[in-house]
Amino acid sequence: MKKFNIRKVLDGLTAAAASSSSSSQPGQRPPDSDIVETLCSEHFQLCKTVRHGFPYQPSAMAFDPVQKILAIGTQTGSLRLFGRPGVECYCQHDSAAGVIQLQFLINEGALVSALADDTLHLWNLRQKRPAILHSLKFNKERITFCHLPFQSKWLYVGTERGNVHIVNVESFTLSGYVIMWNKAIELSSKTHPGLIVHISDNPMDEGKLLIGFESGTLVLWDLKSKKGEYRYSYDEAIHSVAWHHEGKQFVCSHSDGSLTIWNVKSPIRPAQIITPHGKLPKDGKKAEPCKPILKVEYRTCKSGDPFIIFSGGLSYDTVGRRPCLTVMHGKTTAVLEMDYPIVDFLTLCETPYPSDFQEPYAVVVLLEKDLVVVDLGQNGYPIFENPYPLDIHESPVTCCEYFADCPVDLIPALYSVGAKQKRQGYSKKEWPINGGNWGLGTQSYPEIIITGHADGSLKFWDASAITLQVLYKMKTSKVFEKSRNKEEKPNTDIVDEDPYAIQIITWCPESRMLCVAGVSAHVIVYKFSRQEVTTEAIQMLEIRLLYEINDLESPETDQIPSLGAPCQGPNSQTANSQSHPSTSSSSSDGLRDNVPCLKIRSTPLKQGAGYQAEVVIQLVWVNGEPPQQISSLAVNSSYGLLVFGNCNGIAMVDYIQKTVLLNLGTIELYGSNDPYQRQPKSPRKTRQTSGGLCDINEGSTNLDDRCKSPTSGSTSSCNSEDEQKLPNFIERVKIKSRKLSKTVVSDIAKMSRKLSLPTELKPDLDVKDNSFSRSRSSSVTSIDKESREAITALHFCETYTRKADTCTSPCLWVGTTLGTVLVIVLNLPPGGEQRLTQPVIVSPSGTILRLKGAILRIAFLDTTGSLINPAHEPWREPNVQEEKDDKDKCRKLRPVSVSPSSSQEINETQYAVICSEKQAKVISLPSQNCIYKHNITETSFVLRADIVGLNGSICLACFCANGHIMTFSLPSLRPLLDVNYLPLTDMRIARTFCFTNNGQALYLVSPTEIQRITYSQSTCENLQEMLGELFTPVETPEAPNRGFFKGLFGGGAQSLDREELFGESAAGKPSRSLAQHIPGTGGIEGVKGAASGVAGELARARIALDERGQKLSELEERTAAMLYSADTFSKHAHEMMLKCKDKKWYQF
Repeated sequence: MKKFNIRKVLDGLTAAAASSSSSSQPGQRPPDSDIVETLCSEHFQLCKTVRHGFPYQPSAMAFDPVQKILAIGTQTGSLRLFGRPGVECYCQHDSAAGVIQLQFLINEGALVSALADDTLHLWNLRQKRPAILHSLKFNKERITFCHLPFQSKWLYVGTERGNVHIVNVESFTLSGYVIMWNKAIELSSKTHPGLIVHISDNPMDEGKLLIGFESGTLVLWDLKSKKGEYRYSYDEAIHSVAWHHEGKQFVCSHSDGSLTIWNVKSPIRPAQIITPHGKLPKDGKKAEPCKPILKVEYRTCKSGDPFIIFSGGLSYDTVGRRPCLTVMHGKTTAVLEMDYPIVDFLTLCETPYPSDFQEPYAVVVLLEKDLVVVDLGQNGYPIFENPYPLDIHESPVTCCEYFADCPVDLIPALYSVGAKQKRQGYSKKEWPINGGNWGLGTQSYPEIIITGHADGSLKFWDASAITLQVLYKMKTSKVFEKSRNKEEKPNTDIVDEDPYAIQIITWCPESRMLCVAGVSAHVIVYKFSRQEVTTEAIQMLEIRLLYEINDLESPETDQIPSLGAPCQGPNSQTANSQSHPSTSSSSSDGLRDNVPCLKIRSTPLKQGAGYQAEVVIQLVWVNGEPPQQISSLAVNSSYGLLVFGNCNGIAMVDYIQKTVLLNLGTIELYGSNDPYQRQPKSPRKTRQTSGGLCDINEGSTNLDDRCKSPTSGSTSSCNSEDEQKLPNFIERVKIKSRKLSKTVVSDIAKMSRKLSLPTELKPDLDVKDNSFSRSRSSSVTSIDKESREAITALHFCETYTRKADTCTSPCLWVGTTLGTVLVIVLNLPPGGEQRLTQPVIVSPSGTILRLKGAILRIAFLDTTGSLINPAHEPWREPNVQEEKDDKDKCRKLRPVSVSPSSSQEINETQYAVICSEKQAKVISLPSQNCIYKHNITETSFVLRADIVGLNGSICLACFCANGHIMTFSLPSLRPLLDVNYLPLTDMRIARTFCFTNNGQALYLVSPTEIQRITYSQSTCENLQEMLGELFTPVETPEAPNRGFFKGLFGGGAQSLDREELFGESAAGKPSRSLAQHIPGTGGIEGVKGAASGVAGELARARIALDERGQKLSELEERTAAMLYSADTFSKHAHEMMLKCKDKKWYQF
């Protein structure tokens, strides 16, 4: 039975009374008069802005040859429209059903989409945010194929039953004209011909419709006489059909890898059968069957041989061969290998008229994970360089960071070094998809997105003005040795694959310092340089970060224990492992010990301009256990320090002197002030003596001695040769036993004093029932995770470290999964030469603050409520020898306090803003009083929290696991925004969601796409003007000239009055139960949320005119129908009058 704890009940009541939605600590007057908060709820509004990246799971594609716009549909019902580089648009069908086909109304600013749920939608592209004008839901038949002839308003829809229905795309209603499958095939087949896989009209005669059935049957249907004129049959199933522009021949692709070319007037047998990739047997019989040819296109040229382009059709014996696109031109056949399976392809031609020479100039190939455009006009068919940001997923994205309002010189610097990385061999022509116009962007501040990938690469993107363009790419795996064969895999058990995957990115835009933490417990520090260098040997540090609490053993044991990691000094590691006294016998037990997961490159490394590796830090194996993954990382260019932590502890590195300053377990940070009862780790017999006599509270007494830089000449007490001698060891055992007894007594006294602590800082004694929840993001999976406390937040700053401080000093604030914040004081040497030789002294401050839930973010405000940014050094070229005057100037500019003793006394108050998974607190410094507290969520937990700038002020932005996005004013923590935006359905969102300044945020919405959102009201209002326009007024090219003789003797394309055939007067009324019309929101309603600017007014006026014209045309049709019916009634009345004219009354 669970033990009742009256003290916890009282504490809970006290906490509930003290914290309302936003409350101040009793006895403290909130400094409302000192800080004026300018942000209010009217400044916030949440909306999606743009989506970047490759459309996830593409399924269909279409191209408008006049507007030069490309549309891609996906299996999740989304649409991506692409114009010229920088003009993109994302739309989503409400049903989320897969897109099976897309058809542009060429040069009309409209698009028809056919979905897997048997719904047709008409999209209006004449507005910046396309919307649906009409929808038509088929109830009884499944849609399989659609065809919309050029400059026609009648859409042919083929179904699974083999029937063809006709839809008026203006009113989106069905025609009464239906082509039934049994009437189409008549007696040519005894069985059902299968679903419809193709519909197209003869290029030279619009009255002849070619219908292809899956079984291999084709019918040339005469629309006027309503019967089949010719029927063609082949043994193999049909996948696609393509016409020759003269309308006398067509080609079919089949499931056996063959192509059949038919003459229209010779339906008995094909004029030619080709198996392009089939092997011909010696006896001259039929070629061996190949894989299906999924699609074929037949394109003609005025001066040259026609192109036959198809996908698939490879021989079955080509196992492991990549997917191919085959281009047959005259006597040459080119096979173009693709990296991914082909979803669809389209040939781009000079004319939209199917009855003219097509003159193909490019092929757009839609792959499962890429978009490739092939240049048909150059020898070798080179591809165009893709200007769209479609390679975000080149390697899976594992993390990303977003930086708005960067230094203005940063993007040009990254672009200049990235330009040297561009590949060669692309087509020299301009990108052929160039429709639309750019928006009038009002945002002028630079924005940069950094993505980390599974292969260890990083990409820097220019994200300014809602566009995305890659600036620079780098590979972190270059600093490691690569395995040459399968046996030489990296010796890591942390991950099965992707040992170089990026987990955390820390970047200082001002100093251009970059640090990345990888999945193999490694950290790399990079400096930016515009010059290429060759590094003879990469600087490396190995750290033995161990967390272990064993049962205390009696010192009288016969076995002499070796001193393990918990009592090692911070300088117990170097580039070599000899200074690590092994806590297990590697030779006898075979346990891996003191070895890193990855092997550093031993040969010279040529590093190009850009980011160059400065030092590599790796955690090593300890007693057969791999190092734990790094959970937090921070760097400060002004201090020259790097710090990281995991569930074992924390390590600090001086990357200027290439030394380790701090290497402690999390418990050792508390010293003797540990508020938790730690459960001892389950001991292994093979290493039971590892550090068994080390006092975990000893760190508070000699931490100053243990945390000096190795350059200071002091050596760790654990590594001294004298201490490994037996007499000294026995003496140390006696000293430790005395210290242990003192610690027990002091701990009992502390437990009694805890009851008198303020509720805000009072830790619970019962850890298992602790209301301060542990982090859900903790990666600890071992059985002793109850006693593990991971480092989750790190922040360098210059602030007050203790209550009695009268001046600020450099320090490090550390947050953990148990909601504890600890402060470490940094004593930095003066700049210049002394910084290179004198040690950095690290010491505890004794300050401990506590919150509910794991700590996520720490920041500081000054007395006016402005954000205090960490000190940083301005960037300067590291590979150039500077003049002495420049060095002195840089030294003077360094905003670093030398030491607490030499700092000036400051009486101004600072405020620490600390956000955890559950709550946020604002603490006044140096008094350490909690002046504001807000419980963010009770039922969920915060995934990401950032302090961001907006409208000249700052706020706290949070994203919760339940999908809520919230913002709070600072320092009062007043709620400003709370929107239920996106429930956490994928860990990808939790891993990649991030806020930045000016109301911007992003997350990885799919494995291939980044979704950007804004929570700023001003950005939402200006978004309409910032977006590009897809539709631009363009003159339709003139129809091909028929020529004198063709016009005289009836040659050339023959037009068809489809209105006369398919209208209600001739075809009758359609079946009401077959399809249901659903009105859309693409009219005036679609722009009600548009910006109230000139562009918005023009959009409204344009759509109003379109609607007015549409209504007028409908009115004209109704008037004509009424006139027709009135005329008919008049005729019938006149006939009746003549019939009854001479009859008497009794004859009726």
